Amino acid sequence: MTKPLRFMAPLAAAVLLAGCATTDPYSGQTDRNQTGTGAAIGAAVGAVAGALSGDGSTSRRDRALVGAAVGAAAGAGIGAYMDRQEEQLRQSTQGTGIGVDRRGDDIVLNMPSEVTFGFDSSELTPNARSALNDVARILTQYDDTRVNIAGHTDSTGDAGYNQRLSERRAQAVGNYLMNAGVAGARLNMVGYGENQPVASNNTEAGRAQNRRVEITLTPIESRFQ
Repeated sequence: MTKPLRFMAPLAAAVLLAGCATTDPYSGQTDRNQTGTGAAIGAAVGAVAGALSGDGSTSRRDRALVGAAVGAAAGAGIGAYMDRQEEQLRQSTQGTGIGVDRRGDDIVLNMPSEVTFGFDSSELTPNARSALNDVARILTQYDDTRVNIAGHTDSTGDAGYNQRLSERRAQAVGNYLMNAGVAGARLNMVGYGENQPVASNNTEAGRAQNRRVEITLTPIESRFQ
């Protein structure tokens, strides 16, 4: 390990531990939150970038500390931004059958096909349209995210047909969000057919889980610099 990286390893580890851990004032237990994790990761990345930058006029340690501070601020900003968006999405989709899952800084909305589409159809149900109206309202409010819309099917029937159906369903959701005011430049629609199951296709319950549309919201990091 080179000297700069030997220096950065303990600094990055310390930043990660400090940034991720918080103490619950009621239980006294250590907790970890997305905002703190984002700040810690941003600090570690910023520290490394700062240490490796510059022309020698300032010390490597000073550049690392400046980079850590900048990175922590950006990371915390992303985490807090996605925290607020997640909370509003959970409230707006409550009782609709749409799941909200946090994966790091990403937010994933899982829309089962029985909620969004009729059998063998790519036409949105009235309930899906109502839910997507609320989702679109929040997406327009939080416009510093990219929106990836992925269609999935089970393995029943012809694979080529399933692929095309998944594409039509992803497109239907994307078109609806655009018509509801979400900028088209933020949207990416793709179909995966039966290729990315989340459960076994050997049972009806598993096939039902595999028939879905997932909307993944990813922060545009450059806007938090």
